[in-house]
Amino acid sequence: MDIDLTEDEIRRYSRHILLQEVGGNGQALLKAAKVLVIGAGGLGSPLALYLAAAGVGTIGIVDDDRVEISNLQRQIAHTTARIGAGKAASAAEAALAINPEVRIETHPFRLDAGNAAELIARYDIICDGTDNFGTRFLVSDACVLVKRTLVSAAVLRFEGQLSVFKPHAHATGEQAGPCYRCLYHEAPPDGMVPTCSEAGVLGAVTGVMGTLQATEVLKEILGIGETLSGRLLIWDALATRFRTVRLRADPHCRSCGPNAVITDLSAHGDTSGPACAI
Repeated sequence: MDIDLTEDEIRRYSRHILLQEVGGNGQALLKAAKVLVIGAGGLGSPLALYLAAAGVGTIGIVDDDRVEISNLQRQIAHTTARIGAGKAASAAEAALAINPEVRIETHPFRLDAGNAAELIARYDIICDGTDNFGTRFLVSDACVLVKRTLVSAAVLRFEGQLSVFKPHAHATGEQAGPCYRCLYHEAPPDGMVPTCSEAGVLGAVTGVMGTLQATEVLKEILGIGETLSGRLLIWDALATRFRTVRLRADPHCRSCGPNAVITDLSAHGDTSGPACAI
């Protein structure tokens, strides 16, 4: 990796550089990486802050919403003083306050079938923290089409889920895993799965899952540890219990299977419901 670290960066990231698994070369990988955070809410807030603190060189933040007082119970990138401000700009301000050395690209618009593939293709790793099945399927299909790794987390009430989806991995010599559609073939009927705004969520649960999401992103950039591709991590906060479920690629998957029928995003049209962050 032909990227030099400045003396200030060496001091800033000294605890990373001390790690044998990271070192100076790993920190250079982080500096060169481009990560897109979709949703600057309960998951996206700790995710963006930790990515910035870690020195990920370019961080994109997508969110067309504005900060409301009900967000502040869990969306820690925002403050009372920034109620009414755009969430993408607010999260960028918080991230840059931690680390002004990184580049933050704000995208204060709604992700849709017309812009998703082009935007996602500009980044190396995509992080989904939205609270809407329509947007989640759109992001997954776009990641499959442009061959980008997706780190996806979700929370509801006292439970969180996390996985890494990279069905394109065989092209780089890794074992290909499933995509999001291999896990959930279709969105459930409206009203069957409540959103956080309908069922509630313990604020700290989003913090834990967003931090775990950031950890998986850093692992993917650095190429260290065991990937979550092919596994679904489930956390029950009330029982303080983690469990892992094995996931397999669906050979009949409409998105990533050998006979995939989703070859563009035109079928998505407008994603149903607000593409809101958790």
